[in-house]
Amino acid sequence: MVAAVLAGLSLLSLLTCGYLAWGSRRGGAGEAPENLRGEEPAAGGPRSQPHIIFILADDQGFRDVGYHGSEIRTPTLDRLAAEGVKLENYYVQPMCTPSRSQLITGKYQIHTGLQHSIIRPTQPNCLPLDNVTLPQKLKEVGYSTHMVGKWHLGFYRRECMPTQRGFDSFFGSLLGSGDYYTHFKCDSPGICGYDLYENDNAAWDHDNGIYSTQMYTQKVQQILASHNPRKPIFLYIAYQAVHSPLQAPGRYFEHYRSINNINRRRYAAMLACLDEAINNVTLALRKYGYYENSIIIYSSDNGGQPMAGGSNWPLRGSKGTYWEGGIRAVGFVHSPLLKNKGSVCKELVHITDWFPTLLTLAEGQIDEDIQLDGYDVWETISEGRRSPRVDILHNIDPIYTKAKNGSWAAGYGIWNTAIQSAIRVNHWKLLTGNPGYSDWVPPQAFSNAGPNRWHNERVSWSAGKTVWLFNITADPYERVDLSARHPEVVKQLLRRLSQFNRTAVPVRYPPKDPRSNPKLNGGVWGPWFKEDEKKKKSDKSKGASKQKKSKNRKKAN
Repeated sequence: MVAAVLAGLSLLSLLTCGYLAWGSRRGGAGEAPENLRGEEPAAGGPRSQPHIIFILADDQGFRDVGYHGSEIRTPTLDRLAAEGVKLENYYVQPMCTPSRSQLITGKYQIHTGLQHSIIRPTQPNCLPLDNVTLPQKLKEVGYSTHMVGKWHLGFYRRECMPTQRGFDSFFGSLLGSGDYYTHFKCDSPGICGYDLYENDNAAWDHDNGIYSTQMYTQKVQQILASHNPRKPIFLYIAYQAVHSPLQAPGRYFEHYRSINNINRRRYAAMLACLDEAINNVTLALRKYGYYENSIIIYSSDNGGQPMAGGSNWPLRGSKGTYWEGGIRAVGFVHSPLLKNKGSVCKELVHITDWFPTLLTLAEGQIDEDIQLDGYDVWETISEGRRSPRVDILHNIDPIYTKAKNGSWAAGYGIWNTAIQSAIRVNHWKLLTGNPGYSDWVPPQAFSNAGPNRWHNERVSWSAGKTVWLFNITADPYERVDLSARHPEVVKQLLRRLSQFNRTAVPVRYPPKDPRSNPKLNGGVWGPWFKEDEKKKKSDKSKGASKQKKSKNRKKAN
């Protein structure tokens, strides 16, 4: 009966151009007071260009917010979301680097060369320098741009650093993870270094053993206190929390002693600290006169990791996968400038949409030659209008071909299903290759020391399966695969994948460079590629080739 209903809805969606959303419409970090509505100073009243505060959490699971039913208390997030617009059909990428690159460029991974995995600390790789970034465009229209937190877009040469990509200032880490107190990171045995920066230099002076969530919040408060609220500011706060390692100050464990699972308990404490930190950021916006003309965007960068305490229930899968649990994110917009406050947006929104949306709000110009993949969705969010977006390319990764049974035949001669890819068009979602860990992990799975596989819901499929089709509108939890029932829809989406793939640039995923070892750089993770060394090598090679040519000429004579 359920399959019949899904099939009916699936056929209906073929006739629909727009997207039909599922569901109904509509201290340390400081103590959180009951009421956020403090007095707003008269200075710095509303201006035409709004202050933009983008807060990016790391590895927060879809369920891990109070208003999604979590046992973890997030009063600040709940309140800000309730007074703003909750994004309940909001998508990001399944891992750190891809989401951050798409946020800052407005482009899919296939258009930046970052289709595969993440940027590793030892790789000579970074967000390609020919990509214009959001802070660069905002600077053009008078914004002061500041970044606090995790970069993770590469640093092998100085041109890749945040201050060279549009930020007036940077305080944070360059890598994807590290110790919250010491700020050290080991990529492999013997390859360890310090990873805390202020602008382009190691921030040794700030190494006071302060928990990073609290330290970053203090930095944000300092920036807001020193900036003139009459001038527009773009503040990108990319917290390290709640990414592993699972560390938190002791007092945040008080309400979670009853959680038996140690990873879940630590994760809950980390999220409680993060919630308090965001409250302090909001209070600082009010205190220093920014709030009334501000737009606060909150987003996770990908789904949660159950083995590290995160929960995506009732969605399927986890971080690092293209199931909904890996790419459907917690997100909301909070702003006095919203028209429909206290509402829920069920329209399709993707992380690439922030680039054109925020640039347009800032009265900036979108160059035609940039060729963005994002859409301006402000009217969708603020006024409840239909989203201009009807599809999302979740990714095409030509390197990840672990589906041994994938073939062109399985893709009807249109697509090689060994390739890991995923695409969304209207109601439909298609996955090929190996999408990754596919369990549903319910809350009771966290009753023991680690997620108990006996509690997980698992679906078995034939060993040769490399194509899945779901109607996400009717089946947001991806429980009924419709690929065998609707081969024509599968073919349509495979053709769309093929069309996207024709616009892809080559993958950038170089092997590790031994010169990246922090031991060769004063014990610090940082730029190691020197442009002058490259020139010297090229000059030597040119000189050697000239000598060879002259010798050959003498022999010929």
